[in-house]
Amino acid sequence: MSTETTAARVVEFDDAGLETWCDEERFEVTGARIAEYAAATNDPIAAHLAGVVAPPVFAIVPVFEAMMMPVIDVAPMDIFGRVVHGEQDFHCHRAILPGDRLVSRAKATGYTSRSNGTAITILIECRSETGELVNEQYLTAFFRNVDAGKTVGEAAPAHKFDERLRGQEPIAVVPQHVDNNQTFRYAPASGDPVPLHLDEQVAEDAGLPGIIAHGLCTMAFASWAVLGEVGGSEVRRLKRFAVRFAKLVFPGDDLETRIWKVGSADGMTTYAFETVRGADVVLSDGLAEIAD
Repeated sequence: MSTETTAARVVEFDDAGLETWCDEERFEVTGARIAEYAAATNDPIAAHLAGVVAPPVFAIVPVFEAMMMPVIDVAPMDIFGRVVHGEQDFHCHRAILPGDRLVSRAKATGYTSRSNGTAITILIECRSETGELVNEQYLTAFFRNVDAGKTVGEAAPAHKFDERLRGQEPIAVVPQHVDNNQTFRYAPASGDPVPLHLDEQVAEDAGLPGIIAHGLCTMAFASWAVLGEVGGSEVRRLKRFAVRFAKLVFPGDDLETRIWKVGSADGMTTYAFETVRGADVVLSDGLAEIAD
């Protein structure tokens, strides 16, 4: 049951859908698919372009079918027009390689009601066929102007940008460009066919000025910038990579990814980063943890 208010639509979420794993999804990794994904994200790292090892954000590809299924168990279908991808947080246990046969499942762990909407946290688990944990991912699905009325369960781990870092110059600034055909290359490489990224009329009908870039493509841009500048272009060293999707990105945009060193401890160095388009921050609260 739901009612409309001037501030937000009040909606009852189904707590019984929390902590329930969806059916498993299976995916076989090929070198050709890795290479296609790297090329579709303008990745300059040779091992990725050759399909030898997958870039970090490729981890979304094997789990794509599983990742949003648990949301349906918690949120009513009639508000799905209000959902956006709020945040993504990869916890990497090992790199993805050609020949991997991966098994993924996902569950909703909780939701948080805020003044401007409600965020559902999805935990995604990706393993090899033998049960080896390859990565864990936290996806935040944000329902704009929806009030669930309460906060229940577990939220995703924090990765907030420390504003005090702005008193320092970034240690690296990487210029990047979103190609005019970027979305048409990224869609088949990632398996994401959402028409907002491919059909001008659909995008305009949704109130947008035109097609928009995939948020995860922009995140992939940031990942190769960070790896190239502070990770020795070695994906196996990247242990965590997280962002908040702050603003829309469009084909033709010129971007910059800015990186700050936060600190080192126990063989791990932490970096903060953000991706900007002029004065607009399009990826915020960026966090990368890289093994020394």
